Amino acid sequence: MSLLPKALLVVTAFALAACNNPDRFGAGGAGAGGAGAGAGFIDTNGLGDPNDPASIAYFNQRVGDRVLFAVDQHTLSSEAIAVLSGQAQWLASNPSYAVIIEGHADEQGTREYNLSLGARRAAAVQNYLISQGVSSGRMRTISYGKEKPIEVCSTEECYSKNRRAVTVLSIGAGA
Repeated sequence: MSLLPKALLVVTAFALAACNNPDRFGAGGAGAGGAGAGAGFIDTNGLGDPNDPASIAYFNQRVGDRVLFAVDQHTLSSEAIAVLSGQAQWLASNPSYAVIIEGHADEQGTREYNLSLGARRAAAVQNYLISQGVSSGRMRTISYGKEKPIEVCSTEECYSKNRRAVTVLSIGAGA
């Protein structure tokens, strides 16, 4: 396959991924009628109003959607436990959301090692949330290893951002 068809395929994939279905969260989209509705807030990303405590944007920005890990570790730090405790409380108050926990690693090491490490990181987060009362039926895990870095780099500052687990919300518990 030559470069042009590959480029067109990639552009098409990005264009389709950018499609927005405003009714995927119910009539009016996320945050409709919630805090901030009618106050000049325009939901351009489908995550809702960051001032609405029941929105995905609030979860991502105020509660925190990710925890970081030390090199070659999958144990939870005290900072990670604080974030995950907030996630567990938020999830208890918002039972209609399902969760995908993504495990990630930095670019050091083999693909296989980093997929395994990412899986252990995602499982550590899932196990903690279960210990805090979140139903395992609402969660699933996936490991991306080093395949989806936040930053591509060769410094510790960048590596540390890529060693993470991210809690991704979707509407529909158990979905």
